[in-house]
Amino acid sequence: MTVIRQMTYQPADRRASAVETLTFDHLRALNDGGTQRADFHVIAVVDAGPGSVTVDFLRHPLRERSAVWIPPAAVHRWDDIAGVAGHVVLFVPTAPVTHATRELVASPDLAAHWNIPDADWPFVDAARNHLLLEASAPPGDLSTELPEILLSALIARLRPPHGGARSAHPVFQLFRSGVEAHFRQRHDAGYYARTLGYAPRTLSRAVQQATGRTAKAYIVDRIILEAKRLLAHDRLTSAACAGTLGFPDASNFSVFFQRATGLRPGAWQATVARE
Repeated sequence: MTVIRQMTYQPADRRASAVETLTFDHLRALNDGGTQRADFHVIAVVDAGPGSVTVDFLRHPLRERSAVWIPPAAVHRWDDIAGVAGHVVLFVPTAPVTHATRELVASPDLAAHWNIPDADWPFVDAARNHLLLEASAPPGDLSTELPEILLSALIARLRPPHGGARSAHPVFQLFRSGVEAHFRQRHDAGYYARTLGYAPRTLSRAVQQATGRTAKAYIVDRIILEAKRLLAHDRLTSAACAGTLGFPDASNFSVFFQRATGLRPGAWQATVARE
């Protein structure tokens, strides 16, 4: 278990740019094997492997012609990248310029790993190389728009799994923002329906359409994810987690956690510590 290092978007050479690229060689030089949480998106395009990255407790293999997307706030760790070749693209949430890619970046459940089909690879490779070329332009030649345009082209060509989903319902977008702001204090779907001014059934339909889950299940999943982060990386006790996440006491939180995961918080924490 390690303490999470918070990373803020700070491009090395192009402070005005919302997009930055680096090779896996560069990433290896920067990587200390620690656990990180960023306020920006990370997309890795892998030319050769093998390797792996863990994102919010799920380990993803990095193979030839594969990609991984790590959204802001996701806790991640580059586990094994000694044999990985390819590039990593870092960008702020507002960087994509097309309507479709902006919607994609704002969609739920962004964390993903996928293999790039052979038929798509030439287009992904060309889009990636064009972005790399523009990112390497002399400072006086730099247009802040071009990297963002080319990032949008790369995202479109990568066809991430969540890209095929229907656009998020505007009611769900409001709900998701509300949950992110208040899930530590409010755990009931009825509170969000009342706050947003929608009937519970309307809210439930919107969340089901966007995520395939009920509003209640979405809130539970968000609380459990944060609880796992606190237990594994911040090394909080069950009692401290209960207080941080708005539960009346440790016993109440423990029952909630076990119902969702099958393990008591302390047992889950011990299991992660042994890995």
